[in-house]
Amino acid sequence: MQFAQHGSSPSRVTESGSAEHTRDRVARSVLEHGPVTAAEIACTLGLTPAAVRRHLDALEDAGLVRTREPLRTASRGRGRPARAYVLSDAGHASMTTAYDDLAASAMAYLAEQLGPGAIEGFAARRVADLERRYAPVVEAAGDDVTGRTQALAAALAQDGYAASTRPVSTPAGDVGVQLCQGHCPVQHVAERYPQLCEAETEVFSRLLGVHVQRLATLAGGAHVCTTHVPATGTSTISTTTSTKTTLDLTQTPASAEGRTTR
Repeated sequence: MQFAQHGSSPSRVTESGSAEHTRDRVARSVLEHGPVTAAEIACTLGLTPAAVRRHLDALEDAGLVRTREPLRTASRGRGRPARAYVLSDAGHASMTTAYDDLAASAMAYLAEQLGPGAIEGFAARRVADLERRYAPVVEAAGDDVTGRTQALAAALAQDGYAASTRPVSTPAGDVGVQLCQGHCPVQHVAERYPQLCEAETEVFSRLLGVHVQRLATLAGGAHVCTTHVPATGTSTISTTTSTKTTLDLTQTPASAEGRTTR
């Protein structure tokens, strides 16, 4: 919240507050859709590209966003590709809670007193509620895997995960959907305890009824958590723990970042 300085006119304060609100919307769009260009953000938010670029420049100067070289596509002609933006580490940190250190200390104590298995048990317990709440939403989407993934992304987005989906294909002819999460409330704790990410991946597999593959995580240093969901037509619901697929996904954000979670 901004406060008026002594002598400031109400109109100037209103303009300042409006600019800050718009900048927050731009940052949120980068969080949810990055890597994303100024033109794409402008289309999403109903702003002019010039206005979006001003806010992106301010966010970049503040160290909250950074540019990333976009993937070249066959449809793009010659010339320099548009700059694509993602949140920086500082940008992600600005959206985390103030309880990371306390949570990590509690997890360390739990492992010390009860052993590593206690961490896995806690991780499974944490996502059990998520699975229970999301199951009706995903089931209502029917048997189509893509539709179920979109329903799951919408539910995650409502809970603040900044989730979205993207159709993907590979040179080998594999097709599917990428479930992307631009924000993680336990990111910094998961850096030390990847069991949190593993338990979440298993829940996604059970909800969607297919074996999914976690390609990248915020905790692992990527700019977004990315899960590949194979488009097998219809789901075959299973309550068993998921196993990893071995697809060669060379056109994914994970490969662009040069990282995987394992």
